[in-house]
Amino acid sequence: MSALWTMAEAIAATGGRCDRDWSASGVSIDTRTLRKGDIFVALQDVRDGHDFVAQALEKGAVAAMVSCMPEGVAPDAPLLIVDDVLAGLEALATTARARTNAKVIAVTGSVGKTGTKEMLRTALSDQGNVHAAEKSYNNHWGVPLTLARMPISTDYAVIEIGMNHAGEIAPLSRLAKPDVAVVTNVAAVHMAAFENIEQIAREKASVIQGLSGGVAILNADTETAGILAQVAKNTQVLWFGESATDFQLRGVTVGVSETNVQSMILGKKMSFTIGAAGRHLAMNALAVLAAVHAVGADVATAANALAGWRPPMGRGQRWVVGDINLIDDSYNANPLSIAAALDVLAHSQGGRVAILGDMLELGPEEAKLHRAISQNENLKNIGKVHCVGPLMKHLYEALPAAKRGEWFETSDQLAAQVDEMLTGGDVVMVKGSLGAKMGLIVDAIKKLGDARPLNETGGAA
Repeated sequence: MSALWTMAEAIAATGGRCDRDWSASGVSIDTRTLRKGDIFVALQDVRDGHDFVAQALEKGAVAAMVSCMPEGVAPDAPLLIVDDVLAGLEALATTARARTNAKVIAVTGSVGKTGTKEMLRTALSDQGNVHAAEKSYNNHWGVPLTLARMPISTDYAVIEIGMNHAGEIAPLSRLAKPDVAVVTNVAAVHMAAFENIEQIAREKASVIQGLSGGVAILNADTETAGILAQVAKNTQVLWFGESATDFQLRGVTVGVSETNVQSMILGKKMSFTIGAAGRHLAMNALAVLAAVHAVGADVATAANALAGWRPPMGRGQRWVVGDINLIDDSYNANPLSIAAALDVLAHSQGGRVAILGDMLELGPEEAKLHRAISQNENLKNIGKVHCVGPLMKHLYEALPAAKRGEWFETSDQLAAQVDEMLTGGDVVMVKGSLGAKMGLIVDAIKKLGDARPLNETGGAA
């Protein structure tokens, strides 16, 4: 296997210096996931990566990118010394992007970024070499890391771009230089950093700034579609959604573990199946097919591939635990994704139970947004709603008495009682922001029995 980075290439990219020859097969910023043959990049975050250089070299890193001599490292260690480590990683990213002929797709949006990214990976997998971000690597170090890891032989690259504050998306998009930019949707997420949803729409639409003669894929159904259109007025646009004419959603049938979609694709009827349940997935899939078309790949082949797609960890994965059906949607939450998750639960077979944790970073309207969940029409088809966290107490107090389950201050408190809250035949959905630690509840439920993933036929795999 050819090297991802040689010492000479890394020096040329970063302007750094190194006295020991090496070649790397990968790039790592975390010794916990480092693989033998990686170059370790000593970023400074909560902890200084320089403190882990010795450990990285012991685990098999061929070199380390540093800005100073780390402690506990031999004088002749293979160190690529740069002025600034993050700038060095960005330089690797820029060079990696420039040396490949890959078609690059950037994905952003308030909800569904990671799922859409993974759908694109699946959709394009039969049509070339696909490189995509791991997990949710979508911030100021995740994007350059993904690009720096991109092999020269890549045909299609999918780069997820996220944000917490204004001004974050455009620089990352300019770094990725996408051929196609997807905005999955715009919702009231990260409102602690924005005055209104219109500002969020403009921030999401700023992904277009990285395009150079490329195509923007935009959601026609979002309430801020007009703002997206305004920002993209000098850009070629393909619209998706029920109100779109390019990639139009005509109908959705949600099953136990699949979603059947009827659509009109550029004037032609197309039906296809997604290998997971959820009406919201149909919208993501249309964005995916629009991006596939924009990079010149075959749409029909991509649509067929989506039958084999499965949700990423914590984003709607379904498990059979004894005679309980678990929907693990614990990775994150906001009003839009909560609504989508409740829709999936309401259309599931069994005694329906929701366990909801705090939605974070919603700003001054957070209490109101939590209470508003009590008005969701799908609650009429859900038996009990259990709540976790001080913010979700607003929902708990607004729920009708017949729907109100238990409220706990923390997820570990509920996890300790979960065996008393579920009965055979229940289907339980767990959802909350990452900071609410709802994964503890998922783990507790899995320990109630032999946890097995649900397969495409609706049985345990």
